[in-house]
Amino acid sequence: MLDRLYTRVLNLAASPRAGLWLAIIAFAEASVFPLPPDVLLVPMVLSRRDQAWRLAATCTLASVCGGLLGWYIGAFLLQYAAMPIVHFYHAEASLAAMQDRFREWGVWIILIKGLTPIPFKIVTIASGAAHFPILPFVVACLITRGARFFLIAGLLRLYGAPIQTFIERRLTLVASVFGVTLVGGVLALKYL
Repeated sequence: MLDRLYTRVLNLAASPRAGLWLAIIAFAEASVFPLPPDVLLVPMVLSRRDQAWRLAATCTLASVCGGLLGWYIGAFLLQYAAMPIVHFYHAEASLAAMQDRFREWGVWIILIKGLTPIPFKIVTIASGAAHFPILPFVVACLITRGARFFLIAGLLRLYGAPIQTFIERRLTLVASVFGVTLVGGVLALKYL
């Protein structure tokens, strides 16, 4: 089953509309969608190493735009739109704590948490709920999301063939580690 899913993702990554799908997933992940764009970015860069920087830029810009939607949801639609997302992750206490931390640490929270497996939408929604100023929010999002996606793209561009071989030989292990990392990020959000 994993082999078929991996093959489908690689085929999607090689399709003419792959860039559009990457942008949509990166945008949605920063505000409402539960899966990170890395799921599509990694196979796309592996199948098109010559376009690694363009793909990372697409992912970064779409993620920042999605982050603006998350900020807006937190600032103006918290009770109606954000709380179901926060409730899905069982992160009510984390959201309240994060709002308090934003008042004290602001930009540093965005910079650090934007690089971690903690769902970025929680950071963007909490930023809006705390009414964190929009300009520093956008700059911090560009820095942290850019660092993450350009680092991934750069490593895959440089070491793509061995990484792809490793993934294909140990697909179950890679999928398991990815799953554990994702769940760990959600749990870290709940308990940190």
